[in-house]
This record gives sequence, C-alpha cells and structure tokens, in this order.
Amino acid sequence: MNTTVLTSGIALLHLLGIFTAMHAVTHARTPQGAIGWALGLLLLPYLTLLPYLYLGSSRFLGYHVGHPVPIAEAMPEAWTSITVEPACGRFAAISALQRRPFCSGHRLQLLIDGQAAFEHMFAAMAAAEQCLLVQFFVIHDDMLGRRLQQILLQRAAAGVQVCVLFDGVGSHALPKRYVETLRAGGVAIHRFATHRWRNRFQLNFRNHRKIVVVDGARGFVGGLNVGDEYMGLKPPLAPWRDTMLELRGPAVADLQKLFADDWQWITGQLPPLLPPPPSDGEASALVVAAGPADRLETGSLFFSAAINAARERVWLSTPYFVPDTAVRSALQLAVLRGVDVRVLIPSRPDHRTVFLASTLHAHHALRAGIGMFRYQSGFLHQKALLIDHDCAAIGSMNLDSRSFRLNFEVGVLVVNETFAGEVEAMLAEDFSRAVAIDEREYRDAPYLRRVAMHVARLFDPLL
Repeated sequence: MNTTVLTSGIALLHLLGIFTAMHAVTHARTPQGAIGWALGLLLLPYLTLLPYLYLGSSRFLGYHVGHPVPIAEAMPEAWTSITVEPACGRFAAISALQRRPFCSGHRLQLLIDGQAAFEHMFAAMAAAEQCLLVQFFVIHDDMLGRRLQQILLQRAAAGVQVCVLFDGVGSHALPKRYVETLRAGGVAIHRFATHRWRNRFQLNFRNHRKIVVVDGARGFVGGLNVGDEYMGLKPPLAPWRDTMLELRGPAVADLQKLFADDWQWITGQLPPLLPPPPSDGEASALVVAAGPADRLETGSLFFSAAINAARERVWLSTPYFVPDTAVRSALQLAVLRGVDVRVLIPSRPDHRTVFLASTLHAHHALRAGIGMFRYQSGFLHQKALLIDHDCAAIGSMNLDSRSFRLNFEVGVLVVNETFAGEVEAMLAEDFSRAVAIDEREYRDAPYLRRVAMHVARLFDPLL
C-alpha cells in the first residue's frame, strides 16, 4: 500500500512537472531560462516545482488592470503640460519608451551620501504643509527609521496627508508595531505586495523605488533606503557610498503619478495629487520608470538607448554589474566608437552570489576594452550614469537583470551641462578612490573561486 501511494505521488509530481514545463517554455523571457526550467521540471520536479511557483513567473500580471481611474485623468491638464527641448532629441527612443517627452524648467540638487541626504530630505518632509508621499524599498525600525517615523507622525498630527509605501520583501524585518504606530497616528501606510492571486506566490517581483514628494513641489529619487546601514553605521560595509537627487519642476508631477500607480494598485484609491509650482530652473528632465508589468523590458532598453547615444563618454556607477546581452553589446559598441567607457563597482560584497557573477562580467568587460574600477572607500551602492558632457541620470536602477526585468524602478534622466558637470565632479572623486581592475583579478583567483564565478553567472536572470 505504501509503495503504491509513493509511486502514485511520484507519478503525479512528474505529471505536474510536464505541465509546468510547458508553462515555462511558453512564458520564459529567454531561451536559456526556458531550457533551465524545463529540464529541471521534467527531470527533477520534486525539487523544482516549488521554486518555480515562487520564482518562475516573468510578468507581473494585473498591475494596470486594477486602476479604476487613469492617473492622467485625475490631474488637471495644466499640471501635465510639458515643453520638448531640442537638445534632448538624441534620447528620443527613451522618451518614446516612457510615452512622454522631456520637460524643461527644473532645479536640481545632488545629495551625496546618507548624512547629507537624509538631513536634507527630513528637513523637507518636516516642512510639508499639505501632502507627503514616501516610498522606500527598505525601512528598518532602527535609529534612522524611528526618526522618519516621528517626522511622519508630526506631519500627520499637523493635518498633512501622509501616504507611505514600503516593499514587503525588502522590509520583511519591519515589525508590525512600527506600522501600527503610524496608522494610529493618522499616517496611511501600506506594504507593497503582489496580493492578487495571479502573483500571490511570486517573490521575484519587488518594488525597489525610492520616492519622496513634498507638497507636489519637491521630489527625491536615488539609491538610499531608510536604515542605519545607509548612514554608514554598520560594518563591514561602512562607510556607505550613495546618492540621491532632489528635483523641483514639472517632472515632480510624474513622480507623483508614479507613486499613485503603486498606491492605487495596493489601495484601489488615488493619493492626494498637487500641481507643482512654477520653477525657474534651466534643466530638462525625464522621469524614467521601469517594472515587470511593462510591455517592453524598459530597464534594459533605457540603459541600451542611453549608452548608444553617447559620443564622448559613458561613466557608470553600480553596485551590481550583471549586464544582459543588450547592455553589454551597447557598452562594447561604445568602446568601438572611441567613447570613454568606465564602470565603477564595489570592492566589498553585500550579496556574495551577485559579487561573484559581477567579477566574471567585469573580466569579460575588460577584454572588450571597458574600463572597470573597484571603489575602495566603503561599499558602493550608488546608481549614477554620465553621458557625454551634458547628460546624467540618478535613480534606483542597478545594472542587473533584477532591475532590468523584475523590480519596479525609477530614475531621472537630465539633460543639462551644469548638472552633468556636477555629476562628473562627483564621479571623478569616486574614481579617484578606486583601483583599476586588470585581468589578474580573474586569472590569479583560486580555481574553485573561478568555478564559483561561472556557477554564479548561471543565475544571472535572478540576480
């Protein structure tokens, strides 16, 4: 009897494996992914069925379907009027990808590293008078997290409408009491989750965005989350190197609408939306949003298009260098055009599998003529891009498949010589604290470590 039950169970698992393999073959984004999942599901379904349930989906379903009111219709036409700048023409593909043109009239400020960035952001939040929208991938219940909590409670007590989103995976350690305290104080706070049945078991999809909007007038994006480690207070990764961007001007409305998309997905309602006041800035900017609900692979296409537009220089700063074929080809073609291509990556790992894969990708990049550098003064978490002498981008997007395809991300692409000069000075300082990678890093590594690099690279689609 026991043998019959065991045999029937194994047969059922293999039958489920066959049907699931058919799903994998028809839905995987890449042939490599389809082959990997199909072989595992056919040969070892008892080991791969459960991982496929949590990691196998390549699309975030239902995200746009759940919006009862289109965001554009919720804002007066005057709020969304924009001006196309001719100097932005070489990034027309990115503008088309985002379905909106650049707009001009922005004032910008780089906020370098946690201490300066959070002091500036917290001061802006504390001055909110009508509406405060806050979204982070990670919020911790530590010194920095409690400072944020107190500001949110104070603003809510003052009659400000406060809306907060945090990612359910990134903030998995956030205690329930932290959220309950905020709700009791009048703060509307929600966990971003996949909560619809079609995505319910998927751990792959995460909301990696960092957005703060104060009274519809000031917007912040970048790489920092809310936790003491981002202030450089937790060895061995301290000090923590990161950057945020403050934005004032018409594109703040796009940051509001992006927050509203996520808020409406979770709550079914719109957050308060305010028109940005007139700005006397000179920079042209475009909010770049990407996510697994997009019809196209927006993150990868953004980097590819920006790199392909370069004629003088491409400087990149990223904590995770796991480029896909399109981005890797764009970097290689830029080198062949005579473009100065440099990539800054960490010298310390925060995720060892990603670090091993990044090391192998750095080795291949070197062989293609790409300058690769390791930052020495702490852990590099900055996501910055400099194109030529007049274009730069700051945001949450890493150079990996997770940011290209699995995470909801946001950044701001700016066309302005003054701002690009500030980013150039910032990155030049970072490169001065880095050492150039050469082929010895890979060649002289122990044999088993090199094998580990190649094994880690097999997981590129999940990194």
